[in-house]
Amino acid sequence: MTQSSKETVYKPGYYGKKRLSISAWTDSNIKKWSKDQENKKQEEKKPAVYNSICFSRQIGVGALEIADLLSEIIQYRVIDREILEHMAKDTELTQKIIAFYDERYPGKMSELFSMLIHEKTFIKSDYARQLAKTVTALANTEPTIFVGRGTHLILPRNSVLAVRFICSNEYRVERLAKMMDMNPSKAEKQLKIIDNEQHQFFKTVYQKKEAPAEEFDLVINRDYITEADQAAQIVACAYKQKFG
Repeated sequence: MTQSSKETVYKPGYYGKKRLSISAWTDSNIKKWSKDQENKKQEEKKPAVYNSICFSRQIGVGALEIADLLSEIIQYRVIDREILEHMAKDTELTQKIIAFYDERYPGKMSELFSMLIHEKTFIKSDYARQLAKTVTALANTEPTIFVGRGTHLILPRNSVLAVRFICSNEYRVERLAKMMDMNPSKAEKQLKIIDNEQHQFFKTVYQKKEAPAEEFDLVINRDYITEADQAAQIVACAYKQKFG
């Protein structure tokens, strides 16, 4: 993209790496889950317990890049905002995942979700319920690094390493302008629009105006931890220290 392009628009989570389309990601994972079902039909009917890593971030801070690097270290899959949004709106797809899980562990997903509804008072709207179902189903199918959408607020806190990435506005503007090849003023305007959208999302879904530090196990400031691989190594170390 060039600065002269009037269609230059930043997409949260973008950092230049080519990713699978949502349909391709869905197809590959449905096949994988189906294959897993065949392989595990003879196994003991005791649910596996997975811990998740949940990234919360200011938009433009580079969390998805860090998640991809962390995935290479600990071999966890990455579920980003785009995938979560797609699945939260596709009830049929979420039901497929739940069906796979229920086939192996009958009634367990309903039990997990009932506990979630009881504990999480914010889950009121249809969208919040669907998002909670999606995140719960994904978290219980295999070890996952979630990026965005407040997943640390949904999953049981003792099974999550919650990490918050912050930085100055100047850092975000400079990073976005360089990455998208646009002038800083345009980058700043786009970030303001996206920040407002993110703020409205958390206010609507979680009834929250901010993300206080006490919600997280770890807060990383990208103004000082500037290298993405450094941040990934720090998170990997924190995860090992918390869960072994």
